Amino acid sequence: MTLLNHHTEGPVSAPPLLLGPSLGTSYALWDEVAPELSISHRVVRWDLPGHGGSAAGLIEAGATVGDLAGLVLALADSLGIERFAYAGVSLGGAVGLHLAVHHPERLSSLAVICSSAHFNGSSPWEERAALVRREGLAGLAENADARWFAGDFTVPRLVRDHRDADPEAYAACCDALAAFDLRDRLGQIAVPALLVAGREDPATPPSHLREIADAVPRATLVELPGASHLAPAQCPEAVLTALRAHLGAGARRGMAVRREVLGDAHVDRAQARQTPFTARFQDFISRYAWGEIWTDPTLSRRERSMITLTALVAHGHYDELAMHVRAARRNGLTPEEIGAVLLQTAVYCGVPAANSAFATAQRVLAEEDGTA
Repeated sequence: MTLLNHHTEGPVSAPPLLLGPSLGTSYALWDEVAPELSISHRVVRWDLPGHGGSAAGLIEAGATVGDLAGLVLALADSLGIERFAYAGVSLGGAVGLHLAVHHPERLSSLAVICSSAHFNGSSPWEERAALVRREGLAGLAENADARWFAGDFTVPRLVRDHRDADPEAYAACCDALAAFDLRDRLGQIAVPALLVAGREDPATPPSHLREIADAVPRATLVELPGASHLAPAQCPEAVLTALRAHLGAGARRGMAVRREVLGDAHVDRAQARQTPFTARFQDFISRYAWGEIWTDPTLSRRERSMITLTALVAHGHYDELAMHVRAARRNGLTPEEIGAVLLQTAVYCGVPAANSAFATAQRVLAEEDGTA
């Protein structure tokens, strides 16, 4: 299968972040932002069909935003990325909204930049698609700066990408924008969402982003003074600041849960021992183990404690077991219930493992009761 052209940067082990472009641009839209984000994330930026290095044949007339979202998921699958943070501009932002509504299990967070849940009806996009199919892109590229940037600012590379895009693929993207309207589904978006509006944006003015922010339960809205439609190119530092705060939210939530389950004393000791060498591992634990797994409401914390105790016994991690016996008590398990879990492990993990586990748990419970 032919994939979207893409550029990957950052450590393979880092949390994945996919960046989507706007209509008429390439992944160069993110040139001033992606390298900074790649310090903490595995950043994958992609080109729309017929834009940059992506094949025009990936899209056809009458395409939908869902078709583009499918191409993005195919790209993620090819890279072994199951769940990812996503940020997109304009049409790229619409792709993110579609993913959040129709494929929520794939997203950990969403950032929608200078975009909308609808793009002012179908007529303007049908007319633009017809114009491009008839006359090509040279005329539109001539006034790209006025549509994209505030003041005299320009990015020649992006204007050139606009001029060089495939007209049929560009028109098919216009078809997708013409058919796009998710306003009645916004309340279903459950992932943390950042909405970034450019106050000088004539294409998707701040009111469009406010509409999304008002409807999405876990949304934050940021308006950027002096920014027009391509905010990551014109105001990269402001966009970076907003994205860093948004992408760090998972680690902050995870740290809060980690303290609730393990206790402040344990977490404080772990933080005090942290070094530059271990910092990313600590962030990984807070972000994924505590910020995503332990916060998933499918299982209660009691149930997660029982599963964790069993797994630790099975692998002989008795230092970790002691910590999680304390956590199990904090999560509401009684000593009798902890004993029942460990007895179950004797059957399925082996008597010697359970024997060591009972010794560890007895010591911890005695310390908890003050009888040690």
